[in-house]
Amino acid sequence: MPLLQGKVAIVTGAGGGIGRAYACLFAREGAKVVVNDIGSQRDGSGSSVHPADAVVEEIRAAKGEAVANYASAASVEGADGIVRAATDAY
Repeated sequence: MPLLQGKVAIVTGAGGGIGRAYACLFAREGAKVVVNDIGSQRDGSGSSVHPADAVVEEIRAAKGEAVANYASAASVEGADGIVRAATDAY
């Protein structure tokens, strides 16, 4: 049995880099993953749903379970929204 079977993982900044790597690893290990990323540029400007959506597609293509979330973890409201996405989905 995979190590994280039956668990839910929330990964912030999961649209690229090390966050993406962790999200994919957790999914391979059986976790249901909330891929959170606001999709901003490296300088913090802008936003896009594409980075989170692309990682969700990648996880699903590998037969994992994932949902995207685009809230900012920098505020209480945003963090609450991320957790709510996990509880609503799983």
